[in-house]
Amino acid sequence: MTVLAQGTLVVSCQSAPGNPLHAPESMALMARAAEAGGAGAIRANGAADVAAIRAVTTLPIIGINKLGDPSGVFITPTFESAIDIVRAGADLIALDGTLRPRPDGQRLDQQIARIHAELGVPVLADVDTLEAGIAAREAGADLVASTLSGYTNGHTPSGPDVELVRQLVAKLDCPVVAEGRVRTPDDVRAVCDAGAYAVVVGYAITNPMDITARLVSAISTS
Repeated sequence: MTVLAQGTLVVSCQSAPGNPLHAPESMALMARAAEAGGAGAIRANGAADVAAIRAVTTLPIIGINKLGDPSGVFITPTFESAIDIVRAGADLIALDGTLRPRPDGQRLDQQIARIHAELGVPVLADVDTLEAGIAAREAGADLVASTLSGYTNGHTPSGPDVELVRQLVAKLDCPVVAEGRVRTPDDVRAVCDAGAYAVVVGYAITNPMDITARLVSAISTS
C-alpha cells in the first residue's frame, strides 16, 4: 500500500512562520517548480498548503500536520490531525513514529489502524532510530523514513543519517525513505546506495532564506 514509485525524489514544500514564503500560494509555486524540475512527489504541512498544492499538481502529496510542542510528538500527532490533511488532498499521511508518548495517549498502532480504516490512505512513519523503525513497521506503517534522526536526542549530525537508512533497509520488509539533511547530489547518491526507496529533500530546495544565510555565513569579513 504505497503511492510512491521507487526512485522518487520527494520535495518538501514547507515554510515556517517568519519566512517571507510562509503562505499556501508560495508553497503551491514551489510545488510547481519542483514538478517542473522532475520531482515525483511533494511533502506538505497543513490543510491549507496541501489544498493549494493539490490545486496545481497531480503528483502524490505526503501530508503532515505539525501541531503542539516541537520538542515532543508534533508531526500529525493524533488521528484527528490527519483528517483535514486527507480531505485537502493528501495521498499519504506522514506521522511521528518515534517511541515517545503520543499527546492523546493512544498507541501508534491504533492511530495507524484508524488512518487505514477510516481515511483509506497509506502511512509513512518518521523515525529516529532503528528500534523505532522496527516498532513502527510492526504497528502497521506502510513506509518508514529516517526523518527524525538527530532531532530527538539533542545532537543533530551535519548530513543525512546514511547508516540508519542502511540499517532500516536491512531489517524492514517495507520501503525505506531517506529524509533529513539531504542537501547535495552526493547526499542523494549516498542514501540511494544505502538502499533508500525514495528520497525527501526540503530546505536545500525550497528555503532560499536558509540557503542565503548559510552562504552569507561563509563570507569572510576579516
